[in-house]
Amino acid sequence: MATKINVVLRPVKSIVVRFCPFESNVESTRKFLECISRKKIQATNRNCEVTADVRHDGSEPLVDVMFADGDRLIMKGANLTTVEMLTALGSRCNTKELKAEQKSKKNP
Repeated sequence: MATKINVVLRPVKSIVVRFCPFESNVESTRKFLECISRKKIQATNRNCEVTADVRHDGSEPLVDVMFADGDRLIMKGANLTTVEMLTALGSRCNTKELKAEQKSKKNP
């Protein structure tokens, strides 16, 4: 992957990656799981729990991200590329990081 996407998992509580490996549309979801499981990304939040839910039921590939503030991001991997999913997660995390930073500056 030539694209460099910065993902910092600090505001993330847990990530569940759910897919049926026998379906034809799971490649991008499996690659997403591989990317977020890398040591460099995991090091950004040691408390973030990443779970692979592998099923044999023909279910749609899905990434369910739960943030520490209770917010949730659900991505349906059948229609998304790995880059699109990583970009969506990265931008949501960056937004939450900025909000937390601004909040801490206002309340010293």
